[in-house]
Amino acid sequence: MRRLLALLTMVGAAMLLLEVSPGTAKGDPSPAAQASADQNLAIIVNQTNTIDDITLKELRTVFLGERSHWPNGRRITLVMMDPGVPERKAILRDICRMNETEFSRHFLQGLFTGEVFVSPKTLSSPTGVRKFVFNVPGAIGYVRASDVDGTVKVIRINGHGVDDPEYPLRFEARDSK
Repeated sequence: MRRLLALLTMVGAAMLLLEVSPGTAKGDPSPAAQASADQNLAIIVNQTNTIDDITLKELRTVFLGERSHWPNGRRITLVMMDPGVPERKAILRDICRMNETEFSRHFLQGLFTGEVFVSPKTLSSPTGVRKFVFNVPGAIGYVRASDVDGTVKVIRINGHGVDDPEYPLRFEARDSK
């Protein structure tokens, strides 16, 4: 424990000495642009997934359980946050174009008719979603852009990255009510 505390103290001191200021180096987005990008929802996949870009239409088939495999043949495993979570509401609105009741009905009917292959796994936190995606090679999920770390891969949507002004998945303040 003492070694960890000493290490953390040294790292903090080194950062102060270097006057590291995220987002201000040449080529980094401005603080205002970064704040805007942090309000976006990032679609994340396992690092081994070969997909880098997906259309909103393709993403919809994945999130509705109508597509079962990635182009490389690996099974898709969808992970979503718990019902009622603002991030989930935004995904249902922007990708699935449904509310929670319609989404649940879609999966119940689809599983019965065979049009839907598997229900999504649900987790309660962004950390849980990230860990799941990290550990499951065919997994896909979403978190706020500010919750992304190096353990997962963020994919582009319609050619737009999460920090692009044209990126289609925004987490807006109205979702948090």
